[in-house]
Amino acid sequence: MPTRSIRWLSSRRAWLNFVSGSRGASVPFGGLAVYAIQRRPPNVHLHRDLSLTGGGISRRICAVRKACGAEENQMGHSRDQPKTSWGCRAPVSPLLCLGVFMSMKLTDYLGDKPFWKVTVRLAVPVALQNVLTSSFQLVDTLMVSRLGDVTLSAVGMAAQWGWMAGLLSFGLCSGMSVFISQYWGIQNLKGIRRVMGLGLLTALLISAAFLGVAFFAPGWVLGLFNSDPAVLDAGCRYLKIVCFSYPAVALTYLLSNVLRGTERVKLPLYVSIVTTIANAFADYGLIFGAFGLPRLGVEGAALATCFSSWLGPVLILIFSAFEKNLLMGPVKELFAFTLREAGEFYAKALPVTLNEGLWALGMLTLNRIYANIGYEYYAGMTIFKTFSELAFAFYVGLGNACVIMVGKSIGKGKIRRGVEDARRFSVLVPLMGLIVGLTMVAARQPLVALFATGDNLSATTISTAYAVTIFCSLEYFFRNISYVQVVGVFRSGGDTLTGMFLDLGSLWLVSIPLTLLAARVFHLPFLGVVITAYLGEDIPKSLLCLWHFVSMRWLKPVTEEGREGLRLYRGEED
Repeated sequence: MPTRSIRWLSSRRAWLNFVSGSRGASVPFGGLAVYAIQRRPPNVHLHRDLSLTGGGISRRICAVRKACGAEENQMGHSRDQPKTSWGCRAPVSPLLCLGVFMSMKLTDYLGDKPFWKVTVRLAVPVALQNVLTSSFQLVDTLMVSRLGDVTLSAVGMAAQWGWMAGLLSFGLCSGMSVFISQYWGIQNLKGIRRVMGLGLLTALLISAAFLGVAFFAPGWVLGLFNSDPAVLDAGCRYLKIVCFSYPAVALTYLLSNVLRGTERVKLPLYVSIVTTIANAFADYGLIFGAFGLPRLGVEGAALATCFSSWLGPVLILIFSAFEKNLLMGPVKELFAFTLREAGEFYAKALPVTLNEGLWALGMLTLNRIYANIGYEYYAGMTIFKTFSELAFAFYVGLGNACVIMVGKSIGKGKIRRGVEDARRFSVLVPLMGLIVGLTMVAARQPLVALFATGDNLSATTISTAYAVTIFCSLEYFFRNISYVQVVGVFRSGGDTLTGMFLDLGSLWLVSIPLTLLAARVFHLPFLGVVITAYLGEDIPKSLLCLWHFVSMRWLKPVTEEGREGLRLYRGEED
């Protein structure tokens, strides 16, 4: 080793880099790669391969060997060594291979300090907002559970219709995010407002359709899940009131999505704090007759949800007027889109909206299968789904950060950076699913105990809630592999069709047929039916999503800068 390299290695900074590895990753030997890379001469450049295959490792080793060899040549050392098939001089030290591999894994798949700084700034407020939004249903379910099994099951079934309407709005917003994140990358603010106008018209149309069906035919909606007269009566009374919250939920989704897509994530969070507190007080007062309010029972829960839902968009618009943010501007800019722009928007947004709609319909089909096994079992499933929505908020936060960061980079034409971030999120979100799932399994008894006070719930409902919580929480790891790909990576890259086919194909062609067989033909116990439904959807979808991610065919920018960057990126790879 050259004398000046030995002096460098003996310094404190070099030793810390050697011990801690690349960019602070605490892995011994990773520093060997850092040493070689940091000591390269200025004219030696490294090729940073982004593939998931072993070729990326070998190219990095090649870069390290070239860096070391170039320095030795400058110091008068011999370089007459045979070359390998990929151009580096042999032999390559196994220790160096290990160092490069370990440092590559940590930096490329867990992210560096700038990555985490932006991710936390974007993901935490969104996650907290979704926790608060999920608290709407949690508070309703907690208080309604005091009214008994029948009412709890009825509200859970009625809420599925609103959940489907909300999921369509979420799908529309996801389609909008393709344009918003990439337009934000090039600061095309008028383009963002035109996308907002198109989304506003579509969201109100969808929510109005669901409102009309729920108000005029509540019995038909509840009949999709159960035919018990007591359940139908309570559910219809709840649904005819709560349906008026659907347009408000759609507006809140849309306005919050525009703010988050332009990296203004705090305002939606603050509004969610206010509306969640208002919902809790209104729920308690109207269900049980507190604070001088009438005791309305299940109808009170519906009225409280309507009030707090409409409070959300009103507060967002009021605070936006004070901030003078992107939501405030000439109304004519919202509808200044051309037919060509509308066609391009719907070509990207409709597949996502259709995806979420048909996926929600598939979930309703599965819920109907669950409900027909028995309302006590379905009540147990409702308990799990209620607090699992809180856990899901963390994945939504990371998924939203993925859409913003990856989409912004791709819109700017920085394809390499976008792919790097996409790969990091592809690892982080499933890992988060595993951690949160294990936490839910460990805390299952106090979580279920929140709903079971006294003898308000049957033993069957409680035991079902425990069993479903254990399995579904552990299965989160697989569910989040496909979630981050379909919702975060593919959509931010502009590929909405492939995600739709993978999402719907695994559900309708695999999961639902197998679940019907499990319930109607083989008459498996309730937990066996749930296991069949979850694994039948998530295992094939996860494998196909990973295959599509590695292929890089999800890169489909919607900006000229992005298309030019993609051409340059593919030229580099070739």
